[in-house]
Amino acid sequence: MNTKNELSTPRVSKLAEHIIGSEIIKLAAEVNEKIKQGEKVYNLTIGDFNPKVFPIPIELKQFIQEAYEDDQTNYPAADGMLELRQAVSQLLSKRGDLEYATDEIVITGGARPAIYAIFKAIVDPGDAVIFPVPSWNNNHYTYLNNARPILIETSPENNFMPRAEEIAPFLPEASLLALCSPLNPTGTVFSKEDLEQICDLVLAENNKRTLSGMKPLYVMYDQIYWPLTHGSIEHYNPVSLRPEMREYTLFVDGISKSLAATGVRVGWTMGPKFVINKIKSILTHVGAWAPKAEQVATANYLNELSQYDKYLNHIKSEINARLVGFYNGIQSLKSAGHRIDAIAPEAAIYLTVQFALHGLKTESGKVLETTQDVTKYILDEAKVAIVPFYAFGSSDDSNWYRLSVGTCKLEDVDGVISNLKAALEKLK
Repeated sequence: MNTKNELSTPRVSKLAEHIIGSEIIKLAAEVNEKIKQGEKVYNLTIGDFNPKVFPIPIELKQFIQEAYEDDQTNYPAADGMLELRQAVSQLLSKRGDLEYATDEIVITGGARPAIYAIFKAIVDPGDAVIFPVPSWNNNHYTYLNNARPILIETSPENNFMPRAEEIAPFLPEASLLALCSPLNPTGTVFSKEDLEQICDLVLAENNKRTLSGMKPLYVMYDQIYWPLTHGSIEHYNPVSLRPEMREYTLFVDGISKSLAATGVRVGWTMGPKFVINKIKSILTHVGAWAPKAEQVATANYLNELSQYDKYLNHIKSEINARLVGFYNGIQSLKSAGHRIDAIAPEAAIYLTVQFALHGLKTESGKVLETTQDVTKYILDEAKVAIVPFYAFGSSDDSNWYRLSVGTCKLEDVDGVISNLKAALEKLK
């Protein structure tokens, strides 16, 4: 018999009942509350840019303003404005080593609708989705599609990038393999050899499925950070390495990260025309297009690749200076005997940092037993906010973290390292 409390409890769908909010946003809210209380906190949690530190290209801003002044405010084409798809096609060809026609590209309101639509177009309820952890939000998109997650726990020895031999046992039961390079949260990239081996496995699996008439195994390849590589690091993609992968690869891409334009909301997906048409149909019912004015402006901006290159060189230099500064500072703390480490930066806006502080005692005698304890200590004592890898699907006892530099000034680096040094020296 239902009790009064049970009867009065609002009810929603089972999916909504059990959806989990973003751990990153939750942590950021705690940080923002401290800041509101007047505390000086170095907030290195959100994978975003401070527009006062990293403004979008001035030309892009001007094009957006001009598009609104020209009253470009009605519905855009369902698959994106033709001039933008043409500009994206040119960008991919001249800078990305990829050839996609305009009818193989769909423009979306940032990268998230592209990911959502790829899942909806490929994954049936109960299907298996393979993805490495740590990785951004694959667990949530899998849940939203009532699919079955197959998590590949990666290791620092391979810069937290998955290997072919780790994926191979699960391919026969999967509909989708979700990969990302440069990887959020680690800022590391696939080596040419590792990605080639994974592609070869996918092609072999699909050769078997073709003979049996099964649905293919598709790869979702999130390369939203691909222009932001540092030093001699190269970005690789499945289709350039193995042209046969074109039939099975759906890309996730856009300007959100490369142009520090997270709020402009212009992304795209490209892939085999048959699947792209299905994605277009799905999104017509979602209304997840980028605003028309922003599409027109982005097309105008990307049509002149020299200004794109100039901006990229600038932003990469600024990002890399921060990443290298943090990396060198952390290595100096490690050399001083502190239980901290980092993986050399390769791409994106992230540094992978280790705080191996479990079991140590604070000045008050409290033992740091869990990752949550360590995270809280770093925040409370060093005034540094970073995101533990368990927020990206890794095990709760992982002692690795994502440090994001998109919102910090270069002079903040020394302050963060100094605060960490003081906090670490207090532990016993």
